[in-house]
Amino acid sequence: MNLIKSTGTFSFFTIISRLLGYMRDILIAVFLGAGPLADAFFVAFRIPNTFRRLFSEGTFNAAFVPSYSSINNKKKSENFANNIFSLLILGLLSLVFLIEIFMPIFVFLIAPGFEGDNSKMELAITLTRITFPFLLFVSLASFLSAILNSHNKFAAASAAPIILNIFLILVLIFGKMLEDQLVYYLSYAVTISGITQFIFLYFFVKKNYKPQFKFSFKIDGKIKLFFKKLLPSIFSSGVTQINILVGTIIASFQASAVSYLYYADRIYQINLAIAGIAIGTVILPQLSKHVQNKKKEKIHLIQNKALELSLFLSIPAAIALLIASEEIISSLFGYGSFDQESVKKSAQALFYFGLGLPAFSLIKIFSTFFFARHETKIPFYISLISVLLNIFISIIFFKEIGFLIIPIATTISSWFNAISLFIILKNKKLFNFNLIFINRFIRILIVSFVMGISFNYLINFFSDKFIYEEALKSVYLISLVIFGFTFYILLAILIKAFKISDIRLKY
Repeated sequence: MNLIKSTGTFSFFTIISRLLGYMRDILIAVFLGAGPLADAFFVAFRIPNTFRRLFSEGTFNAAFVPSYSSINNKKKSENFANNIFSLLILGLLSLVFLIEIFMPIFVFLIAPGFEGDNSKMELAITLTRITFPFLLFVSLASFLSAILNSHNKFAAASAAPIILNIFLILVLIFGKMLEDQLVYYLSYAVTISGITQFIFLYFFVKKNYKPQFKFSFKIDGKIKLFFKKLLPSIFSSGVTQINILVGTIIASFQASAVSYLYYADRIYQINLAIAGIAIGTVILPQLSKHVQNKKKEKIHLIQNKALELSLFLSIPAAIALLIASEEIISSLFGYGSFDQESVKKSAQALFYFGLGLPAFSLIKIFSTFFFARHETKIPFYISLISVLLNIFISIIFFKEIGFLIIPIATTISSWFNAISLFIILKNKKLFNFNLIFINRFIRILIVSFVMGISFNYLINFFSDKFIYEEALKSVYLISLVIFGFTFYILLAILIKAFKISDIRLKY
């Protein structure tokens, strides 16, 4: 496996998906802004989309890939996969059926702050009923993605989420014509995209495996172990998404806060998808095999390179968010119904999320080191404490600080999570820094600092180009980001924080 090449493939399609997601969110901001309709839709969209992230962004892989990869016999691996597939269908159908029946209670638990506004609550219930079946199909699509990832095939799996954004953009194109009915059509598009993703991935996965549903299946030791690991792995690997969901629940008590957090969340998720999710997903199959074969040198090399690459991508991104959070939000979403107040509030949330960006990525990387060893309990317990810490901080300070306590609490709890995972890895001697990493890390800090100074100068120099009324502000932002990234890469190569020869290395 070539780590950078595989990560590059995964990241390429992820970036395409995120760019389309950005176009989608611009259109949503234009037509819905940050008002009651937007809040209701974002709650309806957040619930299945959070489950999508929990299942598809490396978390399902964490339980499935090590077990599937450890089976050397093809027939046994197919039986194992078919049993998992069958149990998933039965479990997910039951879950979707129950939630659909008790949707009013479910939405109240997710957005209790809507209770005082009957029309907003009713709309959220209706929209969530429409979007919730998406969970069934996207979870099964994630199962197919895990099969592909187990065979070191990452392109189709990382491309599948693009389908959701294409469907939503197609609906939003007719946004002016649809008016208040837009949120309903968007909700139907969410579910239809889930079905399409499953069909799309089926055509790619059938070369290696043809999923078969069985009413009679044998629950052996490996099946029990998989499901024993599944919930902890989903919770621990998806802790950032769980924290955001918790934040959505608390934010529902403040008008438009759900929307502010949604737009801020969309920005930092772009980097998290590459610096955390992509790298964690790519290294898991190979790392699991090396752990099984007890190849300590390979394990050591992959872990250090994964950590190095994650920090190489997340540190400069965090600096950019801290420097230009308001310019970024204004340039990307400051149009139409998304007014200056919305820009300011979302930018404040983005700033505090930016402080936690490296931690969000490190959680993904460090958790993968545990998952490759079939260890899910430790990340689970730490994540549980992290979520409780997040809830405690958010509830205690919500009245005084308002919705901004949510990104602050998320950042604090995430750093606690990442540092705790690192300490345990070191204490259990599951990870050690090599000299290459230490040398590169110092250089990464230097080049990130220089990039930050340059980027800050350019943002201030072109400050008049980022005012709310400026029509071409997004063009200026994209130009500065491209320049900043190019400058960062060239400087990194110059001072050897990154070497072109790394692209050819195999692990």
